[in-house]
Amino acid sequence: MKQLGVLDTAFINLEHANTPQHVGGLGIYDPSTAPGGAVRFKGVIANFERRLHKHTIFRSRLVKVPGNVDRPYWVQDANFDVEFHIRHIALPQPGDWRQLCILVARLHARPLDMNRPLWEAYIIEGLDNIPGVPSGGFAIYTKMHHSLVDGAGGSSIMSVIHDLEPDPAAVPQAEAVVTADVMPNALYLASSAAVNNVRNTVKMVTGGAGVLRDLGKMAIGMAQKKIPVPSITSPRTRFNTPVGPHRVFEAAEFPLADIKALKDLCEVKINDVILAIIAGGLRHYLMHHKELPDESLAVSIPLDMRTRRGMTDENNQVGSVFVELHTNVADPLKRLAGVYKSSQEAKIYGENSPLVDVLRLAGVMSPALTRPLVNAYVNNELTRHLPLGITSVVSNVAGPTFPLYSAGAQMVRYYGLGLLTPGVGLFHLIFSSNGIVTLSIIGDRDSMPDPAFYRECIEKSFAELFAAAKASLKEGAAATAPKKASAKPARKSKASSSATASVQKPVAKKARSSASSSPAKSGTVKAKQSAASSANGKVVPISQTQS
Repeated sequence: MKQLGVLDTAFINLEHANTPQHVGGLGIYDPSTAPGGAVRFKGVIANFERRLHKHTIFRSRLVKVPGNVDRPYWVQDANFDVEFHIRHIALPQPGDWRQLCILVARLHARPLDMNRPLWEAYIIEGLDNIPGVPSGGFAIYTKMHHSLVDGAGGSSIMSVIHDLEPDPAAVPQAEAVVTADVMPNALYLASSAAVNNVRNTVKMVTGGAGVLRDLGKMAIGMAQKKIPVPSITSPRTRFNTPVGPHRVFEAAEFPLADIKALKDLCEVKINDVILAIIAGGLRHYLMHHKELPDESLAVSIPLDMRTRRGMTDENNQVGSVFVELHTNVADPLKRLAGVYKSSQEAKIYGENSPLVDVLRLAGVMSPALTRPLVNAYVNNELTRHLPLGITSVVSNVAGPTFPLYSAGAQMVRYYGLGLLTPGVGLFHLIFSSNGIVTLSIIGDRDSMPDPAFYRECIEKSFAELFAAAKASLKEGAAATAPKKASAKPARKSKASSSATASVQKPVAKKARSSASSSPAKSGTVKAKQSAASSANGKVVPISQTQS
């Protein structure tokens, strides 16, 4: 038996029919790699079952304290039934990409059964009408409560439930034995709560002094301009209305080589490239609906706090920062430059912010005392009136650098699915594997009734950014190329000269020599021919084959 951590408990308290607090993933598999070239449903269940002992969360069931006067506990379920958690369904006709998106959205919208271990998996067949899916291919959609796992932890769980080769050695039976916990009685839970409340009171007093000290240091750093002052508000959009119970799902795909080429050409981070693509997509989408604000939109970026705070026994060790997207900038390269600058400032702020400590300190309060505030939040009573700092959450989860297999079938695509919170009806999740970057979108159906069109806006944004980077590279090469001597120099009209001057962009040096030549300042692309030549791996994304 294990008591939930502060942040883990927060996701339990935020659970609501309109905003269920689970995250998910959709993997697509090629059965041709399995022994015999085929996979049966029983084989997939057996593959799950023989690996579930490797992590306790698969059998962990929630036990709440009477009166909700203390944080709940995880116990190993004595009545665990693997067939309840793994279901087998077929995609409705015509079995195309749109039908898969609709099915996944409906599955993701349903809350988990809080009386059982908080995860489910669905094996989905009938994908043969989706171009790009291998013959006989199937999908596995999984969802798991956020109280059990965060983004970084979820990546490790993925390796637990998959094999590293198509035909792995059998797991020894003795290793697969799991001992169920004895259910605690009400007297034990009440007495433990009394002790914990005294201990937590001491933590609030001693921990409060440390938090105040850290806040003071951060304020001094901001005054001295060593720490940037973050933007705490963002213009309201259609995604900042109360979230309903229905979801939409879509996904765009890009060759990882192209994303890396943009990163190298512009001398930014991969995350900056993705954020700029999202910024352009939001700009196109809101302009189409005549709803683009004059001010820049901002997003929340989750941060893995394990390296900064050290490992703890909590499942969730995550903080967040706000990054401005510069959606009010039309030029794709200047928008990327602005995103780069904003993300660098957000990184500095995140490294100095005691926000996680503040949340943990608030979390040691009795849930019974904080419940009224939580209820007001999940029922959208707070988000209607408070200024919101974000339009969406954007999470980047590192994928495996090696092949993964389920019952022998190789995973050829993976799409991550985030969760929605009150007042924020849009979530983007980036995942990379097999040389492909997938950008998945989960949205509130009322806020985004046209998810396929938004995916097209994302793809258009990527195309524009890539074209602008290539054009800037060519301009830079032309400007630095040696000119041949001419006996009679050609005459150029004034109109021609002025036209050339009006469209030509300044070309930065090949190497960054000072802060003034950074993309954040100039908005230009660095000429790196080797990076450009690497952007030649083209794929036909599954999600682009049908709308």
